[in-house]
Amino acid sequence: MLRVLGRKTSANVQKVVWCLDELKVPFTREDYGGEFGGNRTQEFLKLNPNGVVPTLIDGDAVIWESNTILRYLANRFGPTLLYPLDPVLRADCERWMDWQLGTLNLCMTPLYVSLIRTPQERRDPAALEENSRRASALFSLLDAALQGRRFITGNILTLADISLGVFGYRWHNLEVNRAAVTPYLKTWMNRLADRPAFRKHVAIGLS
Repeated sequence: MLRVLGRKTSANVQKVVWCLDELKVPFTREDYGGEFGGNRTQEFLKLNPNGVVPTLIDGDAVIWESNTILRYLANRFGPTLLYPLDPVLRADCERWMDWQLGTLNLCMTPLYVSLIRTPQERRDPAALEENSRRASALFSLLDAALQGRRFITGNILTLADISLGVFGYRWHNLEVNRAAVTPYLKTWMNRLADRPAFRKHVAIGLS
């Protein structure tokens, strides 16, 4: 059985376990990182030299980096509609995954850490405002891309939705200024919320 090393409150762990449930693949999850620690031990660092979660163990294979794990799972247990075979559709899926990692993550992660995991007296108001502004602009961009689509790449859930849906949930539940009107984003989030795996692994509150 596959092992997922990482606490359930990690956004990157949530991506992986959500994907596994969508694929109907049995797995176990073990608490590492955050308040549980264990991710800086020699044993863990031999598996993942970055000392972060998640880490996936599949027999002799050890995979880290959450979006890489998503692609690995889709290839390992596919073919699956989650990861289109058509090169154009696959590129569309992957570019949104890269956008999450290389663009959205740069403001959403510090915003989340500041609002949820940092005492108010230690927060940087200027950085908080800037990251909130940047995130709002990016989610407005995503809202425009979702117009006329059920999911990010079309009418079928893909890895792009899993990669971004975790952060969409956080954005809609953080105490930030969401003055921008994003009706397509909201409809998409409601559609994700209809999925049992999303409710089980992602819609669990913020901590």
